[in-house]
Parts: sequence; structure tokens; C-alpha cells
Amino acid sequence: MSVYVDDARNRYGRMIMCHMLADIEAELHQMAEKIGVSTKWAQRGHYDICLSKRKLALEAGAVEITQREAVVIRRQYTARRRCVGMGRQERSTPRVDGRRGGEDA
Repeated sequence: MSVYVDDARNRYGRMIMCHMLADIEAELHQMAEKIGVSTKWAQRGHYDICLSKRKLALEAGAVEITQREAVVIRRQYTARRRCVGMGRQERSTPRVDGRRGGEDA
């Protein structure tokens, strides 16, 4: 599993921010702690981080992705959380177009 940082460039005051996300929430929080971001800044499966923290995350092993790839990963994260909340495991990975992928496609 991996931690990812996207190529977003969103202004927040004087800072430029991007997103850090992961396949597994525990890995995301571990990376946040490793690069000096408080876990209180977590936002439903991702962090908004400044570019200096992005650089630290990449040096610590995060994978660089595009904003589009980040959307796919976030949808997968949301689908997994929804399935777990319903008491069942997900059988396949959702695709960007909303259809199911995997063995039952």
C-alpha cells in the first residue's frame, strides 16, 4: 500500500496546498506524523498539506500522482468506507465512470 501526494496547487491564504492521501488510513496518519503534520488536520481520508510538507512526504516515500488519479483513489476510499459501514466487504474496485470493475464486471 502507498501514500500519495497530488499535483494540485490550491491557495490557502499565502500558502499553496496539495493533497496527501493513502490506500490505508493508518498509513496516511503515520506519514502525517513523520512529516510533522498534526493528525487533527485530517479530512475524511486526506490531508491538505503545503508544498514544503509535500517535499518531505516525497522524500519519505510518498508517490507523486495527478489530481485525476487522486479523485480515483478518493472514490475507492469512500466506497470501502461505505461497504465497511454496511457490514460487508467490497467485492471489486469502483471505476472512474461508476461501473464496477474486477471479477464481476
